[in-house]
Amino acid sequence: MREGVSPAGRRLARAEQLEVLDRVAGGETRVAVAQALGTTERTVGRVLARAGGRPSRRSRRRRRSPLRLSLIEREEIRAGIAAGDSFHAIARRLGRAPSTISREVGGVRGRSRYRATRADDRACLRALRPKPAKLVQSQRLRRAVTQMLERRFSPQQISARLKLDYSDDPEMRIAAETIYQSLYVQSRGRFRKDLTRYLRTGRQQRKPRRGPTGQGRIPEMVSISERPAEVGDRAVPGHWEGDLIIGTRNRSFIGTLVERQTRFVILTELGRDATTETVTARIAEQIVRLPEQLRRSLTWDQGREMARHREFTVATGVQVYFCDPHSPWQRGSNENTNGLLRQYFPKGTDLAAHNQAGLDQVAAQLNARPRQTLNWLTPAEKMIELLR
Repeated sequence: MREGVSPAGRRLARAEQLEVLDRVAGGETRVAVAQALGTTERTVGRVLARAGGRPSRRSRRRRRSPLRLSLIEREEIRAGIAAGDSFHAIARRLGRAPSTISREVGGVRGRSRYRATRADDRACLRALRPKPAKLVQSQRLRRAVTQMLERRFSPQQISARLKLDYSDDPEMRIAAETIYQSLYVQSRGRFRKDLTRYLRTGRQQRKPRRGPTGQGRIPEMVSISERPAEVGDRAVPGHWEGDLIIGTRNRSFIGTLVERQTRFVILTELGRDATTETVTARIAEQIVRLPEQLRRSLTWDQGREMARHREFTVATGVQVYFCDPHSPWQRGSNENTNGLLRQYFPKGTDLAAHNQAGLDQVAAQLNARPRQTLNWLTPAEKMIELLR
């Protein structure tokens, strides 16, 4: 007796064989399945043997949503096509939209090639999860993503830049979340260790962020509420945000400046000296090198290192405005940049080990990274455009 054939000589249809697998995978016994289909337990066993044994949890066919076409509906579609019915007529019988039938068949051209069981098998395969990772399927895409990660591009920057650089190549498109999934979920061992270190956080697992801490007050400070409206809307260049990043044991420091319109970054060597005399003097040295149209204002937090802001303003012509207490979002560009800089200067390290030449190299690399807020241009490109 051939496999899939009942003792009465009736061959089990493809739909019945699939139903056997579905029922057994759902937990029904062979006896119950045989009774439901009007066949014998032996025939059910042969169907299972032909399919490779009892379906495991990993190989079970997904329970269909009512929104999805069933095998019975696909058989109705096949019969309707064979009878010469239109898609609208088939759709009315099934209570489906005509567009659903057209997509299922593949349009008018697909009518002669449509087979119900083959279409159902394809649909079941497409529904299987997890799907192969996109970075696994495309070596070109994987190589491009890896190279950009090594250049310390974020997944979001990579996704947007690939869309710009390969605008006519769908294979080179990937979502930022897909990259994160590839690194945190699908990757293992050395691959994860090698590539996650290039991410901004350097973590091998996702973790929630901690909240920021507050700062002190400055005498005679000018509040951010007095800052001109042109600063807030970023309509005019030359307005900067500043802060310090701090090394191990709060004993080493780097000054950071970010231009609000272009996100252009300037770093200042401070070594182990964060006194107001040193900070204001070093920051002033950087500011006075800029063209006059790029020296308008500086927004700082309420750290004591800018206590001599009056002297700074006299030396540079740049008015200093101070944020409200516990309001780091008022210097959002600088806060974001300081987070990016932690890829180069991790917390808990000695920042005094970096000289000004090394800081200039880091700033140049950061200014060459594309930004979403600049429509994926780089700060350097925007600054050049501005100066021209």
